[in-house]
Amino acid sequence: MSLDQAASKPHERLNAALTTDLEAVNEVIAARMASEHAPRIPEVTAHLVGAGGKRLRPMLTLAAAQLCGYDGDNHIKLAATVEFIHTATLLHDDVVDESAQRRGRPTANLLWDNQSSVLVGDYLFARSFQLMVKTGSLRVLDILANAAATIAEGEVLQMTAAQDLGTTEDTYLKIVRGKTAALFSAATQVGGVISDADETIVKALYDYGDALGIAFQIVDDLLDYGGSDATGKNIGDDFRERKLTLPVIKAVAAADTEERAFWERVIEKGKQDEGDLEHALTLLAKHGSMQAARVDALEWIEVAKSAMANLPQAPLREMLIDLADYVVARVK
Repeated sequence: MSLDQAASKPHERLNAALTTDLEAVNEVIAARMASEHAPRIPEVTAHLVGAGGKRLRPMLTLAAAQLCGYDGDNHIKLAATVEFIHTATLLHDDVVDESAQRRGRPTANLLWDNQSSVLVGDYLFARSFQLMVKTGSLRVLDILANAAATIAEGEVLQMTAAQDLGTTEDTYLKIVRGKTAALFSAATQVGGVISDADETIVKALYDYGDALGIAFQIVDDLLDYGGSDATGKNIGDDFRERKLTLPVIKAVAAADTEERAFWERVIEKGKQDEGDLEHALTLLAKHGSMQAARVDALEWIEVAKSAMANLPQAPLREMLIDLADYVVARVK
């Protein structure tokens, strides 16, 4: 059994447990992707939505609501909202990063153009706010609106910190909490809020999503240097885009004069030659940067699992705990 096959089990169990709700979410997404006057919108969104994403974030909202005993349909709207926000950020990210591939398929900006990706992303953001309002909860609106702003803030911080070898692990954490963890924590938190759950439960759901999102991004950064067919990414994409991810930050901190000169050339100055990626991988291995980053991810997973201890014991709770373990199992 491959690592990917073993790791997929918790996600598949969660998906199966939420099948009915997920079908309802997909119906809402399909209806809201439609546009009477701009056929380009459903074309672009269908390309990305149909690329095989796991619907992880909306599943977190659905699972949180079910765990809290919610009896209604607003969690369906919120799960679709979360997916729209996520999809919008992907469209915008691919333009900013000048990406050519997403989930193993050509990106929307490559198939169409940057203008289409940006404007369709804007459309999905607007659709997400329409759905938020339909829940009638100002607190939910506040949480998700703050998350959308925090995501943008994290992306801008990443852009300003990019190519700066002075970027610290604290700054990296701020970036990750913004661009990735903010939507994870909002997804779980609103599931509790819409259920009128006790504040200790709502806080536990937030803490779980926050820690899970941080670990998820650290592992994603590790996969860029370790490689995995499941990511749809080429090994070294972050290196070529000169992103200062956690493994590199750790390697730079441990670098001698010669090694630092290498990082300055390939990251700060962007002068990359054949064989530089292989040398970067050698330096990461020399300083144990990959393993150290994986240890950090495992520590965040323990935070996520500890938060789950505050929720009622139920099969869904165990699935979310298993899901946390799965996140780090994606990388050796």
